[in-house]
Amino acid sequence: MTILRAFALLTVIIIAVVAAARPAESPDSGAAVETRCGWFSNPTPANAWFLDGTAEWTVAIQGGHQAEGDWPSFKSGQWVKTNGNYGYGCACLQLRVDKQSHEVLEIKSSQARPLSQCRRDPALKKWHRKL
Repeated sequence: MTILRAFALLTVIIIAVVAAARPAESPDSGAAVETRCGWFSNPTPANAWFLDGTAEWTVAIQGGHQAEGDWPSFKSGQWVKTNGNYGYGCACLQLRVDKQSHEVLEIKSSQARPLSQCRRDPALKKWHRKL
């Protein structure tokens, strides 16, 4: 009987050690992939935001948060330069976001859109002063 108890105790200890060694998952690590369209703003190196009809989402902060995945590629007619080659454009992104922190966690895919698409969208007019 003591061998059985020792084995049971050893099993509990192993389970506890394995559980403690696993990294904690972030609250939104299981966030669903969504498609959102809006303004993609890259005003300065390594800083980018995505502004849609719902919120301002942080894509990247120099020296801080960096979303996984590739940023959209814009042709010259799809990009408004505001600071050298930095600026903004209209895009649709398939992404995962943290709705509490308003951070983009991952960009699965992106497609640049005509500037007129975002300019015509009434939900995006509120961001005009931020661009």
